[in-house]
Amino acid sequence: MHAPVSVGVSLKMYFGHAEARRWFERVAARAARHPAVESGAVECFVVPTYLQVLPALEAFARTRILVGAQDVGTEDRGAYTGEVSAAELAEVGVRLAEVGHAERRRLFAETEPVVAAKTAAALRNGITPVLCLGETERTDATDAAGEVVRQLHAALAGASGGRVIVAYEPVWAIGAAEPAPVPHIAVVARALRRAVDALDGREGSSVVYGGSAGPGLLTSLDGAVDGVFLGRFAHDPDALASVLDEAAALAAAREAVRA
Repeated sequence: MHAPVSVGVSLKMYFGHAEARRWFERVAARAARHPAVESGAVECFVVPTYLQVLPALEAFARTRILVGAQDVGTEDRGAYTGEVSAAELAEVGVRLAEVGHAERRRLFAETEPVVAAKTAAALRNGITPVLCLGETERTDATDAAGEVVRQLHAALAGASGGRVIVAYEPVWAIGAAEPAPVPHIAVVARALRRAVDALDGREGSSVVYGGSAGPGLLTSLDGAVDGVFLGRFAHDPDALASVLDEAAALAAAREAVRA
């Protein structure tokens, strides 16, 4: 099974509730009607805050846009105040969950065993983890590749089979004015692709790039990744639609090669 071309958006905690609802409406009117999204050639997913999940599911109910969560608990049920389980997220229709984002690791002290537990929780409940990996310091691309491949294996240790979306997000590029250099991304992404392809039970998995990703980057990467994971650059639905155009071109090029 080939990896789809994916375009994801994390809203982090930028939008209030009413503002998020308005953004959902605008995206539903633009991105959801994009021909490549409608046909399934491009997978588009949106990751709002927990409180915004249900309105997002409602707004995108008649579209092919998937809704994700920005985090997930390690356990399925019990006395875990403040946590939200993968079981409940799956019950309401959430299809993906971010796991191991650099901000969770840095601000909330999430360790690699915690990331692995959350990855396992998502997979055992049928939720696709958007597994965020990246080196903390700017370094040589080959060294960075070795580090993120190590992080990949650590995160999937003990997890059941299932598709994952590996989001390469070099920590030093998150929130920066520009993404990491294209040659750097390409080396690391291809190493991740080889590592994912070598795993059993991960058919259809994708490697995408995040970390100040925006319009133009997917085209510049020329097939080195399976998509992009956007942040603030997707706050403008027209910019999101532009990235979907790039993703559609990549999907068409891949289909032509397969034909």
